[in-house]
Amino acid sequence: MPREFLYRGHTIDELRAMSMDDFIRLLPSRKRRSLLRGLSNGQRTLLEKLRSTPPEEKPVKTHTRDLIILPEMVGRTLRVYNGREFVPVRISEKMVGHYLGEFSITNSPVRHGRPGIGASRSSMYIPLR
Repeated sequence: MPREFLYRGHTIDELRAMSMDDFIRLLPSRKRRSLLRGLSNGQRTLLEKLRSTPPEEKPVKTHTRDLIILPEMVGRTLRVYNGREFVPVRISEKMVGHYLGEFSITNSPVRHGRPGIGASRSSMYIPLR
């Protein structure tokens, strides 16, 4: 039987039933301070759009990477911009309390291979296949 998800000792249903102020008190200091200072216009419009559209509709696109994932967002799919494309992010219970941008990576890993011909003086001696 899978373990039930707990965030700081509370189930996801308890978190959804909490007021925003009670949930904010559970967060770590940096995220708590961010939410206590208030939401930006982009964050506010994203939350309003999520509340007004049913979860079955197509995912909401957003550039807002600095929004903290709230319990009411669990189960939704968002398309978060990473600088080049909108990456689909399915929000699960374990993502509560993290930033949206953490799940839409902005850089792609670099794979360094052998140098090409003419890349350096030493590449003259690399056998050609």
